Amino acid sequence: MLKYQRFRDFLFKFDAENIHNLAENFLAHFANKPIIQDVLLKKFYYQDSMLYCRVCGIPFNNPIGLAAGFDKNATMLEGLATLGFGFLELGTITKLPQSGNPKPRLFRHIEEKSIQNAMGFNNDGADAIKERLKNSYPFCLPIGINFGKNKQTKQEDALSDYEKLLQEFLTLGDYYVFNLSSPNTLNLRNLQNESFVGELFNMARTYTDKPLFLKIAPDISTDSMLQVCKKAIDTGASGIIATNTTLDYSVVKNPKDIGGISGVALRQKSSEVFKILAQNFFKETTLIAVGGISNAMDAYERILHGASLVQVYTGFIFEGPSICKNINQELTTLLKADGFSNIKEAIGANL
Repeated sequence: MLKYQRFRDFLFKFDAENIHNLAENFLAHFANKPIIQDVLLKKFYYQDSMLYCRVCGIPFNNPIGLAAGFDKNATMLEGLATLGFGFLELGTITKLPQSGNPKPRLFRHIEEKSIQNAMGFNNDGADAIKERLKNSYPFCLPIGINFGKNKQTKQEDALSDYEKLLQEFLTLGDYYVFNLSSPNTLNLRNLQNESFVGELFNMARTYTDKPLFLKIAPDISTDSMLQVCKKAIDTGASGIIATNTTLDYSVVKNPKDIGGISGVALRQKSSEVFKILAQNFFKETTLIAVGGISNAMDAYERILHGASLVQVYTGFIFEGPSICKNINQELTTLLKADGFSNIKEAIGANL
């Protein structure tokens, strides 16, 4: 970790998006070489049968996944697979390619180990990503695909965007996520309402029996959140992913005036939202936790409160490529200390 911190401190002297692009180039073009893969697997991959579980019928070797937003275009699958993740969520993908919001649009809050992003669903679009995925899927890890609407798509046409996206990827993912909660597409969060969510999942269930998830914002009122999630569950959602980034800029000392905040600064808010969801829906649906998770205790706390899986993103940036190995190793120690023989026994144990 100390070596990575020194390397990270050097990288953090440069523009955040440029460094992300550098990481993408390495993972896409170098980490997929067999000799490099062998080195990375030996250094970063950790496996223990205690961490194996099935969620929504899908087998996971460990519960630590990469959240959407890092591999937007399915270019880094083979490289990321060497870093110990239990699953990968791709996207957010939109029907048409789009460049996203004006730069600069990605900022670090180093003291708070957090990121503020206003990316705006920049991606290559469904057609290009679909062709790329055809060469990789089925993959060695479960693959989730995260969908969003195009910026120029009118609110009344949003359902059509999600429908066409789902149709395009029906044979190229293990689960699908409807992203209505990014703060970086104008009015997208207005789609977090019972009427639209009901239409969305009713539509989606006419096409597939695969797991479908709704990803929610941490800033929605508790009553609205519970109503929207209940509607999603009642109309076919397999589960809820909580949470996306926050627009509560009070969580960092020097916020920008655009974009959502992720990382350690989001931890408390995301954890509180997750606990409310779990108290209401743990017995009804599958819950995936994301937001501020950067170590084993963060992950274990969400698991004990009902998370079947957890995801990292900003923690990956600040803690480095050993984050999955470190979390998984420490999770096995925590599970043993609490008398669990498998992670499945720990899910919801504190409810």
